[in-house]
Formats: sequence, structure tokens, C-alpha cells
Amino acid sequence: MHSERHRQYLEAIGIELWTARRGPAPRVADGAAGSPADHRPAVTALEARPPAPPAGATGAPADLSAQWGALRAEVLSCKRCPLHATRTQGVLGVGPRRADWLVIGEAPGAEEDRRGEPFVGAAGQLLDAMLRAIGLDRKSNVYIANVLKSRPPGNRDPKPEEVAACLPYLVRQIALLQPKIMLAVGRIAAQNLLDTDTPLARLRGRVHAFGEMNTPLVVTYHPAYLLRTPADKRKAWEDLKFARSVYQQLSQSTANDGHRT
Repeated sequence: MHSERHRQYLEAIGIELWTARRGPAPRVADGAAGSPADHRPAVTALEARPPAPPAGATGAPADLSAQWGALRAEVLSCKRCPLHATRTQGVLGVGPRRADWLVIGEAPGAEEDRRGEPFVGAAGQLLDAMLRAIGLDRKSNVYIANVLKSRPPGNRDPKPEEVAACLPYLVRQIALLQPKIMLAVGRIAAQNLLDTDTPLARLRGRVHAFGEMNTPLVVTYHPAYLLRTPADKRKAWEDLKFARSVYQQLSQSTANDGHRT
């Protein structure tokens, strides 16, 4: 039996009823795996780029807080690329300082640039509904960020040199967060994180890996795209259920390892 609130979340993303996934959960092996019906070769994982994760990233809470503070200060004062001249402020991200889920978008938009927080406005509301539909919210176990920390003028696509300048910040965020899974929303975020030009349709439904830590990464549509193309909301729902099943399997594996130690 589904609660009325849960039904409302599903309706917000264009899904009338909860559809349970049938069959075995997807396997996660060797850093990348596909759904049972997908036998395409895995996309090569992107090597994490320098700088290296900060020393002590797994240290005491006080040290963790200091590292987050230093990282935020660097982003706010960053001048690594020309975007600093046209932005209002750098947008680091939002969420707890340790989180199992890391949601990654493309770049701040006009409202995000003004408020200093990613995924606000209509797209942010839809993302919140998508997360709640699988039992998550941005204030508990989810951290939300973008590949770029500065808004490109006119919301144009990021340039390669801008991504190269900003990606080390994301690598450091991952080292601090230690997420179990990453959810890349949108073609541009997915292609930049995976260093590929493979179409989004071929990146969906598979587990990829990011960086030296081989963090599992699942791809879905950007909420702004879903607002323009609501017919694809059901596909996004399948992606969310797939990501949830991967996360559950990873959590179970971690629990089993803990019992054996």
C-alpha cells in the first residue's frame, strides 16, 4: 500500500503508480556493469585529475569541517577560468558533509548563481520530487553539486578548459563526501564526468565508474529537460529505480563485509 505523500511524489515526476522492478538486481562488478539486457562494453572510467584528495579527508569531524570550509573559500574566490568575471558567486554545493548519494548536474543557472545553491526553482523542485520518490531528500543523505561551480554566460554549454579547471574541486568533494553512488543528471554532466561523447541514451541503464576511487555512477535525464519533455519522465523513473537497486546492493555488500570482519 502506497502512502498518499509517496503517490504525490510519483505524480510530480509523471508516474502514476509505483512499478516494482522484477527479476534479480543488477550486478556491480569491475567498476562497471550493465543491465541484464545490455551487453554493450562499459564506458571507460575517467581518471581523477589533480590535485590529489586532501590529506586527512577521512579524519575527525573538526578536520572535515575545516576542509569543507577551505574548499568553499577556494570556490568563492576561484579565478582559474574566465567565468569568474561574469558570475555572481561560486556555487560549491548543498547537503551533508558526508553522504551516500552525490547528485551531479552541469552548471549553475541564473537563479543558482544568484542564490549560491544548486538546483533551485522548477528544476530543483522536480529533482526533489525525483529523490523523494526513491526515499531520499537533499537534507539527509544526498549531496547536490555541479561539474562547474560558476555559471556560463547565457547558460551555454561548458567549455573543455572550464571543466578541466573546475573538476579538481569535484574530486575533492568526493574525497570528503565518500559517496557510495553518484547520479549524473543530464547529457553534459554525464559526458564530462565520463570523458566521452557517447549519447545519453547509451549511457543510461548501466553502472559506470568515476575517478581513482571507482565511485559507481548512474546516468539519467536532467530535471530541466524533463520539464520540457515530460514524455521521458517514465524513462527517468526507470533510471532512478535502477540507481536505487545499485545503491541497495552496494549497501548490502558493505554490511556483509562488516559482519565478516
